[in-house]
Amino acid sequence: MPKPPNREEDFVLEEPSPDPPVRFAEQALLGALILEPLRIKTLGPLGPEHFSVPMHDALFAAMRTLTPPAAAVHVREPVWITSLLEQARPHARGLTASYLHTLVASCPEPAHAPAYARMIVANRTRLTIRNAAEQLIQAATHPAPPNPCAHVLDRADALAAVLDNLAGLFPSHPGSVPRTPLPPPPPRDASPESGTVEVEQLLLSTAAARPACLSEMRWLRPEDFAVPLHGVLYRSMSSLAYRGDPIDAVTVLWEGQHHGLLDSGTTPQEVLDLLATPAGSAEHWGEQILQRALLHHAHATGLHVRAVTNDPANTPHQLVTGSRRALADLSAVRARWQHATRPAPSGPRRKPAPPSRAGPVTPRLIPATVSTRTSR
Repeated sequence: MPKPPNREEDFVLEEPSPDPPVRFAEQALLGALILEPLRIKTLGPLGPEHFSVPMHDALFAAMRTLTPPAAAVHVREPVWITSLLEQARPHARGLTASYLHTLVASCPEPAHAPAYARMIVANRTRLTIRNAAEQLIQAATHPAPPNPCAHVLDRADALAAVLDNLAGLFPSHPGSVPRTPLPPPPPRDASPESGTVEVEQLLLSTAAARPACLSEMRWLRPEDFAVPLHGVLYRSMSSLAYRGDPIDAVTVLWEGQHHGLLDSGTTPQEVLDLLATPAGSAEHWGEQILQRALLHHAHATGLHVRAVTNDPANTPHQLVTGSRRALADLSAVRARWQHATRPAPSGPRRKPAPPSRAGPVTPRLIPATVSTRTSR
């Protein structure tokens, strides 16, 4: 027999989440300033925007606006509390005199107000870096036409500017590298809808047919390919080109076996078929591959920085140091992208157009998993 609806035991109240440590730091600081208003001059670069609770924001803004009473008056009369309530209540309707007494009771020692202020600034630092990382992730996962790379790099520059502004607030100290376990890199999009596989195969077949382009594409790396098999094939071509050996489908197949090309079950005939459909310009396909790699690295960088900010064990200096290291990895890909897309010395570079055919170019798809073992 089914249970009757709306029984009392069907409603389970969740335990309220505990207040974060910064909440107690904010209460302690405001309590200190209620007790000793003149200590507001010792707080350094603290502003209302650093507080996590809107009521605390409004109350601190009122403290900065009002002139503290003389010490003798403050001891005898509640002039300071009355003025704070009048100034802050229009911006914090729930503020009461009772809550001001709660703040006073939450302050262990008014002389520690500068330390409480540093805690509040440190928490805002964490949130500021995290917000910049979220914007980088958003730009990488939702590319903005017509130039998604420019948008992503703007977000990366904004994150770098945030880190530069925050670096001077916190002194360096030993052991500043965060030990936060990093999240796994996001998966590469190799779905048929993305066109990634087709673009990579067109690059490989075109480079095998016209290998002279490889010397002009040193900005492309095997790790830029979304499909491991394609990265191994490109590494094989690059090795042949570096040694000055002949390059065609057969020599690439032979070189590829030394890089683990056949370990995943891919047959030699499948490799030859993949390299048999050259079309268009290798530089054009290479730029598309590198663009996808740049967006992928930006996504991974944003996830890295977000993970560091989500770890409360990290100090503000560790947050800045760890985030800068993550950006350094993205900068290496950025440099290659800028090299690939910079204008030619004689004038603006014309991007080669894709091949014009009666129908779309559809290279034969083969299994896309292979070992990435280094060359023996």
